[in-house]
Amino acid sequence: MGPVLRVGLSGGIGSGKSTVARRLVERGAVLIDADVLAREVVQPGSLGLAELVERFGGDILDADGALNRPALAAKVFGDSEARADLNAITHPKIRELTAERMARAPVDAIVVHDVPLLVEVGYAPNYHLVVIVDAPEPDRVRRLIDRGLAEADARARIAAQATDEQRREVADVWLDNSGSVDDLVARVDALWPDRLVPFEENVRLRHHPPRRAPKLVDPDPEWPRQARRLIARIERAAGDKALRVDHIGSTAVPGLPAKDIIDLQLTVRSLADADALAEPLGDAGFPVWPDIHNDTQHAFAPDPAVWEKRLHVSADPGRYANLHIRVDGSPGQRVALLFPAWLRADDAAREEYLAIKRKLAAEHAADPDHSAYADAKEPWFAEALPRAWRWADQTDWSE
Repeated sequence: MGPVLRVGLSGGIGSGKSTVARRLVERGAVLIDADVLAREVVQPGSLGLAELVERFGGDILDADGALNRPALAAKVFGDSEARADLNAITHPKIRELTAERMARAPVDAIVVHDVPLLVEVGYAPNYHLVVIVDAPEPDRVRRLIDRGLAEADARARIAAQATDEQRREVADVWLDNSGSVDDLVARVDALWPDRLVPFEENVRLRHHPPRRAPKLVDPDPEWPRQARRLIARIERAAGDKALRVDHIGSTAVPGLPAKDIIDLQLTVRSLADADALAEPLGDAGFPVWPDIHNDTQHAFAPDPAVWEKRLHVSADPGRYANLHIRVDGSPGQRVALLFPAWLRADDAAREEYLAIKRKLAAEHAADPDHSAYADAKEPWFAEALPRAWRWADQTDWSE
């Protein structure tokens, strides 16, 4: 059985993140609020508070013996060493308490971790899904002023946080809160049954979303960014067994229509390493696809054993993805890197391949079995591969 589904929730100050968190709890999520935990680890009588007093002095306490946050802030403001000491005391305790709360969640829970600085501290790869709540800056400034902040303070706080572009880089789900609260709640209410509930079940049971017919769609400029997010999660799950993780296949070729499926390749030292990653990758939301163990063999490498691989698929119903695990230097690993590089460089080859894809996708439009579509492309691959190798030999391309 896999772990609980971990959803990271964040957004800039004044974005409406708290509204989303409340609605997710109403729908059944288990909420872990990083700000609440940060207060818990320094509450009166705690080891955290004692260590802060030892480091910064008794004048950081108020008359009741509780932490006087403005007094502590004054001591660390502008002092990078003091701030590092503060973080060294509190952050490990917050991480430990977070892990403890996660472990306490029911086996079928959807755990929402509300982290204001999720982007800034690089937490995104820790989650199965990251939800970002956003609103235009003027709306956020107005909301903060309504809470009692001066406009200059509101703008300064917004400027000190991650940019919209940095948040978009990690956002699997982008909730626009430029409209009414009812609009935002409706988006959360759609997200819960359409994506979160089936995603949780798939991770827990090691299932995958239903297969879809091989329909070509127009190229999506978000494909590379989506691939980077998945790669970061795979690298986190695979640890030192991952030699490299690459975005491969048609979605890695800008401007090329493709099936809306991200193909990735995890390169490992051995198939034993690949098999050892079955559980960690399943926990991370990439269960094994048990029926495929080999790539199609090509004549330049006649030994069938060197074409062995492992295939995992994304459990996320909102982002179809395949993860091919191949041994470093194996023919399948090299070809998977070669083809998209060649297609990116050769306009004529790219147009030729697109014509084949369109013809075969039309022929298999009613067939959800992707293997039939893939098998039908193999004659073209076999003919094109020598041309791709010649291109590689004549350029400075390297794997």
